[in-house]
Amino acid sequence: MADIKVFIVDDSAVVRQVLSEMLDSLPGIKVIGSAPDPIFAMKHMEKQWPDVIVLDIEMPRMDGITFLKKLMQEHPTPVVICSTLTAKGAEVTMQAMSSGAVDIITKPTINLKGFLMDSKTLLADAIKAASRAKVGKLSSMANSRPVESHAKLTADAVIAQSRSAPMSETTDRVIAIGTSTGGTQALEYVLTRLPRTIPGIVVVQHMPEAFTAAFAKRLDSLSQITVKEAEQDDRVIPGLALIAPGGKHMLLRRSGAQYRVEIKDGPLVSRHRPSVDVLFRSVAQSAGKNALGIIMTGMGDDGARGMKELHDTGALTVAQDEASCIVYGMPKEAVKLGGTDGELSLSDIPNLIIQSPSRAKFLKAS
Repeated sequence: MADIKVFIVDDSAVVRQVLSEMLDSLPGIKVIGSAPDPIFAMKHMEKQWPDVIVLDIEMPRMDGITFLKKLMQEHPTPVVICSTLTAKGAEVTMQAMSSGAVDIITKPTINLKGFLMDSKTLLADAIKAASRAKVGKLSSMANSRPVESHAKLTADAVIAQSRSAPMSETTDRVIAIGTSTGGTQALEYVLTRLPRTIPGIVVVQHMPEAFTAAFAKRLDSLSQITVKEAEQDDRVIPGLALIAPGGKHMLLRRSGAQYRVEIKDGPLVSRHRPSVDVLFRSVAQSAGKNALGIIMTGMGDDGARGMKELHDTGALTVAQDEASCIVYGMPKEAVKLGGTDGELSLSDIPNLIIQSPSRAKFLKAS
């Protein structure tokens, strides 16, 4: 396979140099150039167009968002945002994600060189995922810590498997959603089409820790339902979607007749924190067949095992189909593992949530 051609646009000479050297050292990736701002970048890229652009937000002459919108209109190309880890930066970066960027890599304001070198695997994964992304879909749609090098952990590292009998079926439903690359646009599409009467929703979106609050705030401003970054002991109630905070795992717990979330530290699970596997296992244990599990666009296999566990309790479990995914990785792995009852287009997922059918009803309708 040919190397993935990468172009870096960042006004910091240090970032351009470190990123170029680090990415060029990785097999399968080749940096074909860099520029301090989008205007210089366009002149260089006309000679050889990249497969992926790594883009800063705040730059002279033309900011990253203006460039991104222009790019998606004239020459759609996968873009990975490389943005400073600040609250202000998070809000601006959310605008970039809604404008078509595929993923976010955060950079601190201090020890930048050390951070970038330590985040080599994270950056490589983001660029590889972006190179496979269907950016045409992104442009048409209305945890940032270094990846640890030790063995990939399962949900056992955070929540033990349960041997108790599965939950009996009730009318108190819970919706659990897991997603990653392309998920910011997919979640916006879904949540903005839901009425306040829908069951409570718990969401894991792979995202750096400074960005989930801004992401939730943006979705809340666009949606009829309430959307917020989850906090310890938040109740899961109708008309509310809770987004797992970046850098923390989120679990569903049942307390009497109520569902609440638990926010906790822990190791990376399936190379992520928050992990979809952790959320889905907790939903399987606390809600069982009263849950609806949905796995959407994303790279890797986080969520596949958890969805199989949820499926085995009798819950309805559905994957986003390949045609509507930006990256058909996580849904594909869940389907391969036998943990899904079917696949749906992104456009059909809001209606599924509104109806929230039992598995028997869904299969009969299918």
